[in-house]
Amino acid sequence: MEIFVEENYDELSKRTADTIAYFVKQKANCVLGLATGSTPMGAYKILVEMVKNGEVRFDQVKTFNLDDYLGLDSKNPFSYHYLMKEALFSKIDIDIKNTFFPNDFAPNFENYDKKIESCGGIDLQILGIGRNGHIGFNEPGSDFNSKSREVVLAETTIKDNARFFKDINDVPKKAATMGMATIMKAKKIILLANGESKKEIIYDAFFGPISEKVPASMLQKHKNVTIILDKLAAGKIKN
Repeated sequence: MEIFVEENYDELSKRTADTIAYFVKQKANCVLGLATGSTPMGAYKILVEMVKNGEVRFDQVKTFNLDDYLGLDSKNPFSYHYLMKEALFSKIDIDIKNTFFPNDFAPNFENYDKKIESCGGIDLQILGIGRNGHIGFNEPGSDFNSKSREVVLAETTIKDNARFFKDINDVPKKAATMGMATIMKAKKIILLANGESKKEIIYDAFFGPISEKVPASMLQKHKNVTIILDKLAAGKIKN
């Protein structure tokens, strides 16, 4: 496990974008696992500029998104499908036919895992982390052997995500997510976290016991994990 502590969110985003770009340059037809949420958006913005400047190409890349809400059409501005298109896919040279979301495979989510495998598996998986330790929408108590599936969102997740909606009652209660076992099959994983609200869970996930109560703690078992934090999220980690 490798940990980088950056001065601020902008530096966190730059390191993340540089890492993704380097990975794509090394393997032009790589398979990326992408997260939505607010944390990766800075990196995606930098990647858009890198593509515009001719520094990297995504024309051979395939992407699999980590999760999305159920019950929202892909044209709904609150869906992750829509957000990824607006933030990244519509602004780079990727073939939109090579971008995949778990809810597109509903209700047969096992076919999402099969699609990933048919593409050779995920080479690089980007993750965020929830305050309760969820990765993707794998909430506390998720089985470490779980595959891609439908999940019921925890109250803490609904409250945290309410800031993106007009009203908390508008937040979907169910989602589709890559499973824990699906995530662990990625060849390399990068987890991002910023802000003081993440310092407790970062410490619990990576310096506490491995437990299904803290889903992200499973990553301690992965052989190639990089964690990129800002100083606030790294607040409980001692040098």
